Amino acid sequence: MAGIGVKLNRIFEKNTLTSDLIGLGYSAVITVAPMFLVIGNILLMGRVLGLAEAEYYPRELFSCTVLYIFIFSLLMTAPFNSVFSRYMADVIYEERYEDILPCFYVGLLLNVLLSCAVGIPFCIREAVVGQVNILYVFTGFCGFIASVLVFYAMLYLSVCKDYKKISFFFFTGMSVSFLFSLFLTYVLHMEVTDVMLISITVGFLFIACEEIAMIKRYFKKSSGNYRPVLRYFGKYWKLVIANFFYILGLFLHNFIFWTSDLQMTVADSFLCAPPYDMASCIAMFTNISMTVILITRIEMHFHDKYKGYSEAVIGGRGIDIKSAQNRMFRQLSAELMNLARIQFIISVILFLLCVVFLPQFGFSGLIMQIYPCLAAGYFILFLMYAAIIFLYYYNDLTGAMTTALSFVAVTFFVSLITLQMPEKWYGLGVTAGAAVGWCIAYFRLRWVERHMDVHVFCNGTIIKTGKGIMLPYKVYDARKNRKRKKEVSEQ
Repeated sequence: MAGIGVKLNRIFEKNTLTSDLIGLGYSAVITVAPMFLVIGNILLMGRVLGLAEAEYYPRELFSCTVLYIFIFSLLMTAPFNSVFSRYMADVIYEERYEDILPCFYVGLLLNVLLSCAVGIPFCIREAVVGQVNILYVFTGFCGFIASVLVFYAMLYLSVCKDYKKISFFFFTGMSVSFLFSLFLTYVLHMEVTDVMLISITVGFLFIACEEIAMIKRYFKKSSGNYRPVLRYFGKYWKLVIANFFYILGLFLHNFIFWTSDLQMTVADSFLCAPPYDMASCIAMFTNISMTVILITRIEMHFHDKYKGYSEAVIGGRGIDIKSAQNRMFRQLSAELMNLARIQFIISVILFLLCVVFLPQFGFSGLIMQIYPCLAAGYFILFLMYAAIIFLYYYNDLTGAMTTALSFVAVTFFVSLITLQMPEKWYGLGVTAGAAVGWCIAYFRLRWVERHMDVHVFCNGTIIKTGKGIMLPYKVYDARKNRKRKKEVSEQ
């Protein structure tokens, strides 16, 4: 998100209530607006088209299809996007812009191949075993691929710092989706669930086409260098593991409860646990503002200190480097503390509102029993994610990978244990996993602070390494040199 700090500083420097609200709104537009646009479009279509009046089985089939589209499209893109982001950062730093399109094509191929390898067998089972209409299955598969393309292409527009364009694409795509749903319903008189799935698929395809067209507009030249992109996966394999297991940990506790007594099976293919999934969704939205706050504070405060330290390393004195380093880590600690304090206040207020008002809208019983523990878990989880972001800043891929693996392992084992516990403790798995991950990330940041000089000044190489014939170990012979000088003087 580097690059939005200037815009945010211009907004917040006025120090008025209106400018603060505008700044928070701008931050929300570049972070969570696309997600809310998709969710809002689905809810609006359901309300206008009368989804609640549809038959139970088609309605549950549609809900499970949309749920699987979003979860597994995120999982499919997780192993690749972090490495591609790192590759593009290096390419842009070296001003080799013609290498971005090859990176885009390689990533597009890998994402589509992996998505097809996972999605096609599932769709075959859905059609054969679940006896779901083949056109419905194909539409869901197209929606899944379109969602993968959307999430993947967003990465390249983020590099261009065109965040408002991303939100605009989602707005136009969801608008097209909603209007198309009205056409299918009131002109062609199709079933509501079929209409909504087709419309969502069309909306995502529209967004993907807009994003790809914009990428082609930004980057017109291609160098044809594809191999360097693939080599990055070997070089930054820790980054692949860290990002994939973090995303996996977000949903792993849900997967475990899909096999519990809360399980609901649809079409002999889809597994879900509606009470637990809904409680997880509410808990996530209770703490989602932490993402906005994190990006805002990093861009407005920490990024300048990080930049100042980098400039001191390049051309400053030792005392200047040490001073800049101390300021940077003091700012890092302050940002983590401020993030926890601000989000705690917001989460408590939202938690009370959810407990008071959600039962009036049908969210009661088991959902509200599970919700409190999950709300605490997601609060810690987003703090852990903030620490991982700072580890990425310092290129500590070992620390980020250890954090993600610990998060997943503890979440998995504790979630298995909570299956035998009362319902109010069902969310303890993600809470314990996030707490362990946060502790590991925090102490790893402290370790980075103590070893910052070694990390910056001792990890590089003066001579470029490579493969070939080993040079002789003796590079200078004093005796031969004296003999040669004597011969030259005699001549």
